[in-house]
Amino acid sequence: MERRKNRRKNGDEEDASSVDSIRIIRSPSSPMSPEKKGKAYGGSNFFLASKGAMLLVVGIMIGYVAVPMALVELNVKDIHNRSSYGNDGAPRMRSLQSDEDSIQTRVAEDQKLLSTQSLPTITSPQIMHTPILSDHRRKKIVVTGGAGFVGSHLVDKLMMEGHEVTVLDNFFTGQKKNIAHWLQHPNFSLVVHDVTEPIQLEVQEIYHLACPASPPHYQFNPVKTIKTSTMGTLNMLGLAKRVGAKILLTSTSEIYGDPQVHPQKEDYWGNVNTVGPRSCYDEGKRVAETMMYSYKNQNHVDIRVARIFNTFGPRMHPNDGRVVSNFIIQSLQNKPITIYGEGEQTRSFQFVDDLVNGLHALMNGPYDGPVNLGNPDEYLVRDFAVLIKKLTNSASEIQKLEQTKDDPSRRKPDISLAKEKLGWSPKVKVEDGLQKTIAYFQGVLDQAGEIIPTGPGASKPQN
Repeated sequence: MERRKNRRKNGDEEDASSVDSIRIIRSPSSPMSPEKKGKAYGGSNFFLASKGAMLLVVGIMIGYVAVPMALVELNVKDIHNRSSYGNDGAPRMRSLQSDEDSIQTRVAEDQKLLSTQSLPTITSPQIMHTPILSDHRRKKIVVTGGAGFVGSHLVDKLMMEGHEVTVLDNFFTGQKKNIAHWLQHPNFSLVVHDVTEPIQLEVQEIYHLACPASPPHYQFNPVKTIKTSTMGTLNMLGLAKRVGAKILLTSTSEIYGDPQVHPQKEDYWGNVNTVGPRSCYDEGKRVAETMMYSYKNQNHVDIRVARIFNTFGPRMHPNDGRVVSNFIIQSLQNKPITIYGEGEQTRSFQFVDDLVNGLHALMNGPYDGPVNLGNPDEYLVRDFAVLIKKLTNSASEIQKLEQTKDDPSRRKPDISLAKEKLGWSPKVKVEDGLQKTIAYFQGVLDQAGEIIPTGPGASKPQN
């Protein structure tokens, strides 16, 4: 009971206190204790807490958003300042327009450079310069077979004179690498074309070289060889007649066949087997010469005819099966040097640069009769094999094979007419030319790894 009384008493006191508190709150003029004041302003503390949270959020936003953005802006300005001013503090303007102008200037400079020289390539590493000629001095010249061995060297000479040169080639024996150094030049054009088909061009001079020249290659497709010499020459003569161009035919010493006159002069009519394995080439060239002089006599076409003897030099096809290329390829690989028969047959060899100079002199001179172009230095084939073995320091053995049919026993040009009419004679000694040719074929071997020499039979060129 007493505990219950005490509890009631305490409760009455609490109720009285609550009433007093209510009264005090309702009476603003009444004095208030610190404890009661704290209770009365509990809502203000909540407001202050909310305000602190807001300040915290604002601080986070400033720290994680505003400050990084400001730093980025400062970096951009710093980069701009560094790009706008040089090391000396002078203003430097940079823009997309200035970059474009710089690129255009560089392209223009490169084009100007490429219009005055060749590009160095693996096949033709030396740079050849081309002058800029006025329109009335610059000729438009076509070279058929211009990607071949002789043709590509002729192209070099004509380009270095500043003329516009168009090469026609079907790449049967020609190789694109032989002319790759001119492909970027504005004066040079390459047309992949077979001369047995007509073509429409505007030209002033035609050097007609197109035709396989090594026995294995021209015997591979004898009908096509005849067509190239006849129909090809007919088409080029038609072009020359139509546009009034001068035309030069590269004929051959093969028109003399197995000669019974030694050395061979231009007035010798030859000793040719018309049905032998070499006749497709021999007779094709003889007919081509006939066509040339028929067009001259009937249609007044300005013609030139060169009878070319054995020629060698860089860019010879490594698989053409001819004496020089076969002997060098075999010697450099220490393979047997193959000769046909006892090696008693003779040949005379001229370096390609001499031949090109002769063709150029003939085209630009007044004489229009057939002219021998060759080197009178005469070698027994077996002696020539020994010479190449010596120059290459080879361990090759000389191997004798069966004599080939209709192989000429002797071949040597009489060049007295070329000396008289053209003022031309070969300048490069055979051994000097062989050293250059050996170096070229060594480079070809370094790239190819191995080259299998071509035998005496008909063979398709391995490009």
